[in-house]
Amino acid sequence: MKLSIIAVGTKMPAWVQQGFGEYEKRLPREWKPQLKELAVAKRGNNANVEKLKNQEAEQILAALPRSAHVVALDVLGKKTDTQALAKNMLNWQQLGQDIAIVIGGPDGLAERCLQRANQKLSLSDLTLPHPLVRIVLIEQLYRGWTINNGHPYHK
Repeated sequence: MKLSIIAVGTKMPAWVQQGFGEYEKRLPREWKPQLKELAVAKRGNNANVEKLKNQEAEQILAALPRSAHVVALDVLGKKTDTQALAKNMLNWQQLGQDIAIVIGGPDGLAERCLQRANQKLSLSDLTLPHPLVRIVLIEQLYRGWTINNGHPYHK
């Protein structure tokens, strides 16, 4: 199983890179994600949000590994907690497929990205800035791994 995180947004601030890197280095080799950063569609005054999301969708869909199990992070996705994410991680390992977790841009994901997803998860009812989602996601992946492996980090 290979894990990819496909995220709209490049040139992240240092604090995002540091936060992501801190948890990425703690993960064992089999859970270290390949981060694929994609350009945010250019926004301007009176921009058509659906058009922008569709431009980002082109990149996202092209970046997905062909036979991957796709997990879209979406505010309307299934509410999950850490224990449920840990169980999902065990299930993902048993699928025998690559896993791709998708983080949309500032306006979320286009409908066709959501339709491509095998799962839609919500990390929070709060609206989180997409750079922060990277850190929350990687920390929760680490936390899920620790739960599944009896590591005391979660306590």
